[in-house]
Amino acid sequence: MKEQILRQVYQHPELSDSDLEKIFSIHEKIQLKKGDFILKEGQTANNYMVLEKGIMRSFVYDYNGDDITTNFFIENEIVIEVSSLFQRIPAKEYMQSLTDCSCYKIDFDKFQELFHSIENFREWGRAWLSNSLFEFKQRSVSIIKESATDRYLTLLKRKPQIIQQAPLKNIASFLGVTDSSLSRIRKSINL
Repeated sequence: MKEQILRQVYQHPELSDSDLEKIFSIHEKIQLKKGDFILKEGQTANNYMVLEKGIMRSFVYDYNGDDITTNFFIENEIVIEVSSLFQRIPAKEYMQSLTDCSCYKIDFDKFQELFHSIENFREWGRAWLSNSLFEFKQRSVSIIKESATDRYLTLLKRKPQIIQQAPLKNIASFLGVTDSSLSRIRKSINL
């Protein structure tokens, strides 16, 4: 199971089987309970994880003290706070498990060893970061250009498990709507 999940995440044409074996060997399996914090604002991230099972989210508190979900993470995705991990600065977000989760964790120091010893791992990293930046940009533009209903439908299509398992208040804040607006959207779609 470990190899299958990590193979999907670290998919890159330049990574050889021996490269992948080295990468897989330094991932440590961990279990998290619903509600566990992976990272809190002010802490510096010292690892990232590949989510095998479960759902996680990142969130911030806005200027009114409201909890706003900034991202959801589902199975076979990397759970990471990029700025904190790579710039070695305190996080501005919280990261929390929304369900019981199993993950494969890689510590920053071990990641650095791989990054400097496997050239094609660097290429994978560049491709992953580029794709993540593209997705972030798409989400930023969608908040401005798309209706809340369209954003909901996109989330439903891309990550249906979020709609099925995440608390509605977290989904609403992620979409940039109130709980009651989300209820109206859901009702109008289910008619």
